[in-house]
Amino acid sequence: MATDVQVPALGESISEVQIARWLKAPGEYVKQDEPVVEIDSDKATLEVPAPVAGLLAEVLVNEGENASVGDVIARIDETAPVPAPVEGPRPPAAVEESPPRADEKAVVKKEQRVMPAAKRALAERGLDPNAVKPTGRGGRVLKEDVLQHSEKAPAPEPAASPVGGIVTGAQRREKLRPITPMRRRIAERLVQAQQTAALLTTFNEIDMSAVIALRKEHQESFVAKHGVKLGFMSFFVKAVVTALREFPGVNAQFRDDQLVEFNYYDIGIAISSGKGLVVPVLRNAELMRFADIERAIADFGGRARDNKIALEELQGGTFTITNGGVFGSLLSTPIVNPPQTAVLGMHAIQERPVAIGGEVVIRPMMYVALTYDHRMVDGREAVTFLVRVKECVENPARLLLDL
Repeated sequence: MATDVQVPALGESISEVQIARWLKAPGEYVKQDEPVVEIDSDKATLEVPAPVAGLLAEVLVNEGENASVGDVIARIDETAPVPAPVEGPRPPAAVEESPPRADEKAVVKKEQRVMPAAKRALAERGLDPNAVKPTGRGGRVLKEDVLQHSEKAPAPEPAASPVGGIVTGAQRREKLRPITPMRRRIAERLVQAQQTAALLTTFNEIDMSAVIALRKEHQESFVAKHGVKLGFMSFFVKAVVTALREFPGVNAQFRDDQLVEFNYYDIGIAISSGKGLVVPVLRNAELMRFADIERAIADFGGRARDNKIALEELQGGTFTITNGGVFGSLLSTPIVNPPQTAVLGMHAIQERPVAIGGEVVIRPMMYVALTYDHRMVDGREAVTFLVRVKECVENPARLLLDL
């Protein structure tokens, strides 16, 4: 008897998904509720568990192909017997061994667990799986790992032509890569924001000296008590909540030709995952302590890398913070995440000469940018909002004393 593996319902707005990768190959035995396949929706990557235990008898939709909600993508033979555990060879009797020679001291790597798509990619390129760094769950080698390893591999030396020239044509290549539903959705939303909103960006810069000094003074005790590092993002979340309370129009949305203002602060934190930008939401950030914020962001970051962010965690934000500084960006103009009103962009901290009290001093400075929808937020309101964020971060005691 075979049981169907179907694409589950993922929400009202999601009708189609893409098969990202099969975690089990045909012929492998799977346990009930064990993940068998990863699927990409336009919002997140999710694992589909096995509905029953049995042998994965048939895969009906290949990696990179699309399927609709409810489609049968595989079948599991639940009548197949549970495979007996494989007993390893018995250890040989203890014998005295001579010391290994120098050429015998090389360490043999443990055999990697290679996913089916990765096996094909390895075979096509003639690569040893042990040479590829795995990033998949449980140390699995993924197709993406093989492709990334191939791109990092040194290019072969160009061959000389018969007349002494260089043959370069062999180095030219093109690679086709399908667009994932998430990337397609990101593109649609960014274009939507540009076409439907009156976007404008205002800039400022923040002296990070006080925050850096505070983190240095209390980092050790903070980690000892809360088990997580005190980062910069928690200061900005707190500063943003303070500023949003004073400027509720920035914490608003257009809905059915009406302006909706919120008395709660659900702050989206933009995080780069392996397949695109995701924005999980800190619910009721106004009620969170510094440690709560740092733990939540660390959790989001780890689960984003493993494609474990749940759909409901990506929905309903009232304001967004994005930090291009972690990638080295010095200045940029972030794009509003519809239907929100505004987004704050953080950037790299850079020591720069600044004039303070009539003297030129070197301070760690960060450029910040606020992109806002001018239909709902006036320039004065946006500029004053960003100045309030600057004041809070430059004087972090304000955040503790609610000044």
